[in-house]
Amino acid sequence: MEGVTILLFSLLFLNKLYAAELDTISDLRFLTDGDTLVSATGVFELGFFQPGISENRYLGIWYKNISVRTVVWVANRNNPLIGGSPLVLKIVDQGILRLTNNISMTIWSSNKTTSENTTAKLRDNGNLVVIDQHENVLWQSFDYPTDTLLPGMKLGKDYLRNKEWCLSSWKSDQDPALGEFTWGVENDTRGYPQSKLKKGASVIIRGAPWSNNQLTWDIDEFGKSTIFTSVVVIEESSVSDMYNIEDKSILFRITLNSSEHLEQWLWVQNGWQNVLTSPVEACDAYNICNAYGTCSIKLSRDSCTCLDEKRFVPKNQKGWDRSDWSGGCIRRTPLECKNGSEEFIKYSNVKLPDTKNTWFNMSMSIEECGKRCLKNCSCMAYANPDPTRSICVLWFSDLLDILLLPKGHGGPDIYVRMASLELQAPTENSPPVSKNQGKANIKMILLVSFFAVLLIGSMITIWLCYARRKKNKAKPKWEGELFSASNIQEEDMEQALFSFSTIANATSNFSLENKLGEGGFGPVYKGMLEEGKEIAVKRLSKYSNQGPDEFQNEVICISKLQHRNLVKLLGCCVHGDEKLLIYEYMPNKSLDSFIFDKTQSMLLDWKTRFDIIKGIARGLLYLHQDSRLRIIHRDVKASNILLDHDMNPKISDFGLARSFGGNETYANTQRVVGTYGYMSPEYALDGLFSVKSDVYSFGVLVLEIVSGKRNRGFITKPENEINLIKHVWRLYNEGSSLELIDETCAESCHPPEVIRLIKVGLLCIQHNADDRPNMSNVIMMLGSDGVLPEPKQPTFLIENDLRVVNYSSSTFTGGSLNELTITEVNAR
Repeated sequence: MEGVTILLFSLLFLNKLYAAELDTISDLRFLTDGDTLVSATGVFELGFFQPGISENRYLGIWYKNISVRTVVWVANRNNPLIGGSPLVLKIVDQGILRLTNNISMTIWSSNKTTSENTTAKLRDNGNLVVIDQHENVLWQSFDYPTDTLLPGMKLGKDYLRNKEWCLSSWKSDQDPALGEFTWGVENDTRGYPQSKLKKGASVIIRGAPWSNNQLTWDIDEFGKSTIFTSVVVIEESSVSDMYNIEDKSILFRITLNSSEHLEQWLWVQNGWQNVLTSPVEACDAYNICNAYGTCSIKLSRDSCTCLDEKRFVPKNQKGWDRSDWSGGCIRRTPLECKNGSEEFIKYSNVKLPDTKNTWFNMSMSIEECGKRCLKNCSCMAYANPDPTRSICVLWFSDLLDILLLPKGHGGPDIYVRMASLELQAPTENSPPVSKNQGKANIKMILLVSFFAVLLIGSMITIWLCYARRKKNKAKPKWEGELFSASNIQEEDMEQALFSFSTIANATSNFSLENKLGEGGFGPVYKGMLEEGKEIAVKRLSKYSNQGPDEFQNEVICISKLQHRNLVKLLGCCVHGDEKLLIYEYMPNKSLDSFIFDKTQSMLLDWKTRFDIIKGIARGLLYLHQDSRLRIIHRDVKASNILLDHDMNPKISDFGLARSFGGNETYANTQRVVGTYGYMSPEYALDGLFSVKSDVYSFGVLVLEIVSGKRNRGFITKPENEINLIKHVWRLYNEGSSLELIDETCAESCHPPEVIRLIKVGLLCIQHNADDRPNMSNVIMMLGSDGVLPEPKQPTFLIENDLRVVNYSSSTFTGGSLNELTITEVNAR
């Protein structure tokens, strides 16, 4: 029988002269290699494909009539067929859709339907369905999402069937196997539904509690608008959330990629435009501010405050001051829950807290909800997450992962339980709900008066101390350089101090086995703290040309910055002559160890390189515009870009960074420091630096990532091409920019994307700083297909143009250390 089967397969494929487009699959109508199953109006098709350069073969669904093959569903994602063995997809055994190879081995199958006369069809929404003769759906691919959410697909859970609808990332761009990231409903509790992005069991970001909503979206590229509708169904047996688009001609999808990003994509003209990516900023991270802490985005920065600073205080003020918000906030006045004296204060425009530990009722008014909460001493807050319905949600633990939204955003209200004493101080966010505002008494007036006198006395004391200190110790501060050793006091350093013994134990007393490398700053060691956290430790050498300025500059600067594309400084240690910097450990080392290495560069396909470039751009935008300080890095280069476990880029080494305040936009220095090949002309020659200096360095870095070649030391056949920039400019003028692409990612690249990226790089390295885009414009260029301005000829700066004094720089890699050169140039 097996021989007959093999013979039939052989005849089938020998006699096949052309590929067919099928509209149905049945027990008599097979889908074979080269065939596709096409939806009614040709929006989607199903067939066999190989991702990228992989030799593995899969059954998948993709958009039919667009230029970029975009796979939205994979059947055999965890069981690929290796090699060129023929494949057949057909209906067997009472309605089972089965994929087999030439020896009838099952590669993938749907579940049993116990129905005869079944067929499989692909619908125009991308849903593969098995239906009976009455068009009843017996099985559908929408019940088994992979990494893409299409209009009409559900997220949620069926409690009766113990089935969950969630997105799961691919393992990599080349491997559709189940990855480590998921996006779906909270599945270990019956609290009010919400979605979370997880890496294994760890939560990365959390969506707001579900609610029905509708919005009209103007799509300029189409010259029209469409309506997006979110539909939430919450029942005893199941919960689900899905979105629909009124205009079916618009191609829109949500994907969960293999680098922990949830992305929204819109097809515009000849390419996918990224509409939104999450997470982006530190405020997106789950529970970054912990209990009763709020991460505010209204000031275009990522920072934590207590929900209400009049009624809550940081649990660990010392940690809070150094941007360590893990302790969260606690109440100034503890709850007593007696005599019914406690009531609630309303806070508006918020992303509601984590609903994991909640109770909810789908038909209860907000007034009834408040009464229900007041009767239970364990109830901390209540709210209605969906204004279209009467829903009551009660929180029975500390409020976690709260986010204050900008005014006018339309976020819901939450009513937080307060001790009666706290009701006497109105909140700035919104007036109390309670009718009983409390009465001021003589004791309170005396207490307030006492603190007022104490405050005035303290201010006088502080002023006298300041005047004395200014007279005895103050030194002039160079404009534009906020952080220098002369104006940083020891108390500034105490906010992030580790004991020397802790670091010595973590690094096995700085053993050679733990040494990662050595640079101008000194050696770098890998260590592990007692709680199991891996760290990298930079130890200042007594022979280093660097010293307190660079050390203290980095501590004070980076400790005030929080962004997913910046390396995290965990702290420092000052012990006698010992000066140590402690960072998060980066297992994938630095970017230069990949792009300039023939073997390692093969691990960076085009999408990974593009993602790295976009991540660096977001980090620089944060430094230049969105951080509490306007930071100019002054040493952006490949070796200062670290890569985490998932190849996400993190900007490092802030020893040379400078901060601007107020309306300052540029500064001048007699001490030019940086790295050859990355310095802008105005900085290298005249000592002028600004945010556009970093943009120039970024442009050089873009061209290096695309080409896999260093700007400095670049060698090519034309003898007059002194560096990579001149080579890129020649190729651009000849219309041969695609020749620049690193051969290791040539097969995976999208040519229009490569050409656009090279043009963005050239715009960033324009000779005149005013001609360069700022980083917000760069990000817009990277995320759209709009027409770019034509770049002018850049400057081909060579080292002979400069008078140089060299000294080595510390370069932290978190996993390795690279010997690099920092230059000091006296301005002409």
